[in-house]
Amino acid sequence: MSTFSKITTPNGKTYEQPVGLFIDNEWVHTDATINTINPSTGEVICSVQAASTKHVDDAVKAANIAFERDDWSGISGAQRGDYLYKISQLIKRDQELIASIEAMDNGKPYEKECINVDVEQASAVFKYYAGWADKITGQYIGTEVLGSGRIAYTDPSPIGTVGQIIPWNFPFLMLSWKIAPALATGNTVVLKSSEITPLSALYFAKLCKEAGLPKGVVNILSGYGRDAGAHLASHPNIQKIAFTGSTFTGGKIMEAAASSNLKNVTLECGG
Repeated sequence: MSTFSKITTPNGKTYEQPVGLFIDNEWVHTDATINTINPSTGEVICSVQAASTKHVDDAVKAANIAFERDDWSGISGAQRGDYLYKISQLIKRDQELIASIEAMDNGKPYEKECINVDVEQASAVFKYYAGWADKITGQYIGTEVLGSGRIAYTDPSPIGTVGQIIPWNFPFLMLSWKIAPALATGNTVVLKSSEITPLSALYFAKLCKEAGLPKGVVNILSGYGRDAGAHLASHPNIQKIAFTGSTFTGGKIMEAAASSNLKNVTLECGG
Protein backbone atom coordinates (compact mmCIF):
# COMPACT_ATOMS: atom_id res chain seq x y z
CA MET A 1 0.00 0.00 0.00
CA SER A 2 1.25 3.48 -0.90
CA THR A 3 2.03 6.00 1.80
CA PHE A 4 0.36 8.74 -0.27
CA SER A 5 -3.18 9.06 -1.61
CA LYS A 6 -4.37 11.44 -4.34
CA ILE A 7 -7.36 13.36 -3.02
CA THR A 8 -9.63 16.07 -4.38
CA THR A 9 -11.23 18.25 -1.70
CA PRO A 10 -14.91 19.31 -1.99
CA ASN A 11 -13.78 22.75 -3.19
CA GLY A 12 -11.76 21.24 -6.04
CA LYS A 13 -8.17 21.16 -4.76
CA THR A 14 -6.31 18.01 -5.83
CA TYR A 15 -3.21 17.09 -3.85
CA GLU A 16 -1.06 14.20 -2.60
CA GLN A 17 -2.17 13.36 0.95
CA PRO A 18 0.41 11.56 3.10
CA VAL A 19 -1.20 8.53 4.74
CA GLY A 20 1.86 6.79 6.18
CA LEU A 21 3.38 7.31 9.61
CA PHE A 22 6.08 9.99 9.64
CA ILE A 23 9.06 8.54 11.52
CA ASP A 24 12.65 9.79 11.20
CA ASN A 25 11.69 11.88 8.12
CA GLU A 26 10.41 8.78 6.29
CA TRP A 27 6.87 7.68 5.44
CA VAL A 28 6.23 4.29 7.03
CA HIS A 29 3.70 1.69 5.89
CA THR A 30 1.82 -0.47 8.41
CA ASP A 31 -0.53 -3.42 8.10
CA ALA A 32 -3.28 -1.70 10.11
CA THR A 33 -5.28 1.26 8.80
CA ILE A 34 -7.86 3.78 9.98
CA ASN A 35 -10.61 5.13 7.74
CA THR A 36 -10.99 8.88 8.01
CA ILE A 37 -14.53 10.09 7.31
CA ASN A 38 -15.91 13.26 5.77
CA PRO A 39 -18.45 14.22 8.49
CA SER A 40 -20.63 16.15 6.05
CA THR A 41 -21.26 13.11 3.84
CA GLY A 42 -20.30 10.09 5.94
CA GLU A 43 -18.05 8.89 3.13
CA VAL A 44 -14.51 7.61 3.55
CA ILE A 45 -11.94 10.18 2.42
CA CYS A 46 -9.01 7.76 2.59
CA SER A 47 -7.33 5.27 4.92
CA VAL A 48 -4.27 6.24 6.96
CA GLN A 49 -1.69 3.93 8.49
CA ALA A 50 -2.28 3.08 12.16
CA ALA A 51 0.66 3.00 14.58
CA SER A 52 1.29 -0.02 16.79
CA THR A 53 3.33 0.04 19.99
CA LYS A 54 6.36 -0.95 17.89
CA HIS A 55 5.93 2.13 15.71
CA VAL A 56 5.72 4.29 18.82
CA ASP A 57 9.00 2.72 19.97
CA ASP A 58 10.56 3.47 16.58
CA ALA A 59 9.42 7.09 16.67
CA VAL A 60 10.64 7.62 20.24
CA LYS A 61 14.00 6.08 19.36
CA ALA A 62 14.33 8.36 16.32
CA ALA A 63 13.45 11.42 18.43
CA ASN A 64 15.94 10.49 21.16
CA ILE A 65 18.73 9.98 18.63
CA ALA A 66 17.86 13.30 16.99
CA PHE A 67 18.04 15.02 20.38
CA GLU A 68 21.62 13.81 20.80
CA ARG A 69 22.81 14.82 17.34
CA ASP A 70 24.64 18.06 16.67
CA ASP A 71 22.42 18.96 13.72
CA TRP A 72 19.68 19.72 16.28
CA SER A 73 21.03 20.02 19.83
CA GLY A 74 24.26 21.55 18.57
CA ILE A 75 22.65 24.47 16.76
CA SER A 76 21.86 27.89 18.19
CA GLY A 77 18.48 29.22 19.24
CA ALA A 78 18.60 31.55 16.25
CA GLN A 79 19.00 28.57 13.93
CA ARG A 80 16.05 26.81 15.56
CA GLY A 81 14.10 30.01 15.02
CA ASP A 82 14.96 29.89 11.32
CA TYR A 83 13.34 26.45 11.05
CA LEU A 84 10.23 27.64 12.87
CA TYR A 85 9.93 30.73 10.71
CA LYS A 86 10.28 28.63 7.56
CA ILE A 87 7.46 26.36 8.76
CA SER A 88 5.33 29.44 9.48
CA GLN A 89 5.82 30.67 5.93
CA LEU A 90 5.08 27.26 4.41
CA ILE A 91 1.81 27.11 6.34
CA LYS A 92 0.97 30.59 5.07
CA ARG A 93 1.82 29.56 1.51
CA ASP A 94 -0.44 26.49 1.70
CA GLN A 95 -3.17 27.99 3.88
CA GLU A 96 -5.99 27.45 1.36
CA LEU A 97 -5.08 23.78 0.88
CA ILE A 98 -4.61 23.14 4.61
CA ALA A 99 -7.94 24.82 5.35
CA SER A 100 -9.58 22.67 2.65
CA ILE A 101 -8.14 19.52 4.23
CA GLU A 102 -9.31 20.61 7.67
CA ALA A 103 -12.84 21.46 6.50
CA MET A 104 -13.15 18.13 4.68
CA ASP A 105 -11.78 16.02 7.55
CA ASN A 106 -13.15 17.96 10.51
CA GLY A 107 -16.37 19.55 9.22
CA LYS A 108 -15.67 23.18 10.15
CA PRO A 109 -16.64 26.05 7.84
CA TYR A 110 -13.81 26.56 5.34
CA GLU A 111 -13.38 30.33 5.47
CA LYS A 112 -14.85 31.43 8.80
CA GLU A 113 -13.02 28.85 10.94
CA CYS A 114 -10.42 26.90 8.98
CA ILE A 115 -8.63 29.75 7.18
CA ASN A 116 -9.41 32.74 9.39
CA VAL A 117 -8.86 30.99 12.72
CA ASP A 118 -7.09 27.64 12.68
CA VAL A 119 -4.59 27.93 9.84
CA GLU A 120 -3.92 31.65 10.16
CA GLN A 121 -3.26 31.33 13.89
CA ALA A 122 -1.12 28.21 13.42
CA SER A 123 1.17 30.15 11.09
CA ALA A 124 1.29 32.97 13.64
CA VAL A 125 2.14 30.55 16.46
CA PHE A 126 5.21 29.23 14.62
CA LYS A 127 6.25 32.79 13.77
CA TYR A 128 5.84 33.83 17.42
CA TYR A 129 7.98 30.99 18.76
CA ALA A 130 10.55 31.55 16.02
CA GLY A 131 11.10 34.93 17.67
CA TRP A 132 11.47 33.39 21.13
CA ALA A 133 13.95 30.66 20.17
CA ASP A 134 17.06 32.84 20.63
CA LYS A 135 15.73 34.71 23.68
CA ILE A 136 15.47 31.84 26.18
CA THR A 137 18.07 32.81 28.73
CA GLY A 138 18.97 32.00 32.31
CA GLN A 139 19.16 34.24 35.34
CA TYR A 140 22.17 35.43 37.32
CA ILE A 141 21.55 35.76 41.06
CA GLY A 142 24.16 38.02 42.63
CA THR A 143 25.76 38.51 46.05
CA GLU A 144 23.17 41.03 47.20
CA VAL A 145 20.75 38.12 47.55
CA LEU A 146 22.97 35.25 48.64
CA GLY A 147 25.59 37.02 50.68
CA SER A 148 29.20 37.97 50.04
CA GLY A 149 31.18 35.74 47.72
CA ARG A 150 28.27 33.64 46.56
CA ILE A 151 26.60 33.48 43.19
CA ALA A 152 23.96 31.31 41.59
CA TYR A 153 22.49 31.08 38.14
CA THR A 154 19.78 29.25 36.25
CA ASP A 155 20.39 27.67 32.85
CA PRO A 156 17.20 26.63 31.00
CA SER A 157 17.83 23.41 29.10
CA PRO A 158 15.67 21.25 26.82
CA ILE A 159 14.38 18.11 28.49
CA GLY A 160 14.56 15.74 25.51
CA THR A 161 11.77 13.97 23.65
CA VAL A 162 8.24 15.25 24.21
CA GLY A 163 5.18 13.09 23.53
CA GLN A 164 2.10 15.01 22.39
CA ILE A 165 -1.51 13.90 21.93
CA ILE A 166 -4.02 16.22 20.27
CA PRO A 167 -7.85 16.10 19.91
CA TRP A 168 -10.14 16.00 16.89
CA ASN A 169 -11.72 19.43 17.19
CA PHE A 170 -8.73 21.74 16.50
CA PRO A 171 -6.27 19.37 14.79
CA PHE A 172 -3.98 21.85 13.06
CA LEU A 173 -4.12 24.63 15.63
CA MET A 174 -3.52 22.26 18.57
CA LEU A 175 -0.58 20.81 16.69
CA SER A 176 0.99 24.26 16.41
CA TRP A 177 0.43 25.02 20.10
CA LYS A 178 2.29 21.87 21.08
CA ILE A 179 5.03 21.48 18.49
CA ALA A 180 6.19 25.10 18.12
CA PRO A 181 7.17 25.76 21.78
CA ALA A 182 8.76 22.30 22.07
CA LEU A 183 11.00 22.97 19.08
CA ALA A 184 11.76 26.55 20.10
CA THR A 185 13.20 25.26 23.37
CA GLY A 186 15.30 22.58 21.67
CA ASN A 187 13.25 19.45 22.28
CA THR A 188 12.23 16.72 19.84
CA VAL A 189 8.66 15.57 19.30
CA VAL A 190 6.52 12.49 18.83
CA LEU A 191 2.93 13.61 18.17
CA LYS A 192 -0.13 11.38 17.92
CA SER A 193 -3.07 12.90 16.09
CA SER A 194 -6.70 12.06 16.72
CA GLU A 195 -7.82 8.94 14.88
CA ILE A 196 -10.89 10.97 13.80
CA THR A 197 -9.00 13.84 12.12
CA PRO A 198 -5.46 12.74 11.14
CA LEU A 199 -5.06 14.36 7.73
CA SER A 200 -3.81 17.87 8.47
CA ALA A 201 -1.17 16.60 10.92
CA LEU A 202 0.22 14.29 8.24
CA TYR A 203 0.28 17.16 5.75
CA PHE A 204 2.15 19.21 8.36
CA ALA A 205 4.81 16.48 8.49
CA LYS A 206 5.31 17.04 4.77
CA LEU A 207 6.01 20.72 5.49
CA CYS A 208 8.52 19.81 8.20
CA LYS A 209 10.46 17.79 5.66
CA GLU A 210 10.29 20.62 3.13
CA ALA A 211 11.53 23.07 5.77
CA GLY A 212 14.65 20.93 6.18
CA LEU A 213 14.16 19.90 9.82
CA PRO A 214 16.77 17.27 10.71
CA LYS A 215 15.47 13.73 10.67
CA GLY A 216 13.79 12.53 13.83
CA VAL A 217 13.13 15.99 15.27
CA VAL A 218 9.38 15.78 14.49
CA ASN A 219 7.57 12.46 14.22
CA ILE A 220 3.83 12.24 13.46
CA LEU A 221 1.78 9.14 14.20
CA SER A 222 -1.81 8.28 13.34
CA GLY A 223 -3.26 5.76 15.73
CA TYR A 224 -5.79 4.82 18.36
CA GLY A 225 -5.54 6.09 21.90
CA ARG A 226 -5.79 2.63 23.40
CA ASP A 227 -2.70 1.50 21.46
CA ALA A 228 -0.40 4.28 20.32
CA GLY A 229 -1.61 6.91 22.80
CA ALA A 230 -1.36 4.68 25.86
CA HIS A 231 2.10 3.45 24.91
CA LEU A 232 3.32 6.99 24.26
CA ALA A 233 2.06 8.18 27.65
CA SER A 234 3.75 5.34 29.50
CA HIS A 235 6.94 5.23 27.45
CA PRO A 236 10.07 5.30 29.68
CA ASN A 237 12.11 7.19 27.07
CA ILE A 238 9.69 10.10 26.81
CA GLN A 239 10.58 12.96 29.15
CA LYS A 240 7.28 14.85 28.94
CA ILE A 241 3.75 14.18 27.77
CA ALA A 242 1.36 16.95 26.68
CA PHE A 243 -2.31 16.13 26.15
CA THR A 244 -5.50 17.93 25.17
CA GLY A 245 -8.77 16.02 25.41
CA SER A 246 -11.25 14.52 27.83
CA THR A 247 -10.81 14.63 31.59
CA PHE A 248 -11.16 10.85 31.81
CA THR A 249 -8.35 10.24 29.31
CA GLY A 250 -6.23 12.93 30.96
CA GLY A 251 -6.45 11.03 34.23
CA LYS A 252 -5.34 7.83 32.52
CA ILE A 253 -2.39 9.65 30.96
CA MET A 254 -1.34 11.04 34.33
CA GLU A 255 -1.45 7.52 35.80
CA ALA A 256 0.59 6.12 32.92
CA ALA A 257 3.18 8.88 33.17
CA ALA A 258 3.57 8.37 36.92
CA SER A 259 3.87 4.59 36.65
CA SER A 260 6.68 4.68 34.08
CA ASN A 261 9.30 7.34 34.79
CA LEU A 262 7.53 10.23 36.55
CA LYS A 263 7.71 12.23 33.32
CA ASN A 264 6.53 15.82 33.24
CA VAL A 265 2.85 16.12 32.34
CA THR A 266 0.78 18.95 30.86
CA LEU A 267 -2.97 18.29 30.65
CA GLU A 268 -5.70 20.42 29.10
CA CYS A 269 -8.84 18.52 30.00
CA GLY A 270 -12.54 18.86 29.47
CA GLY A 271 -12.56 21.86 27.15
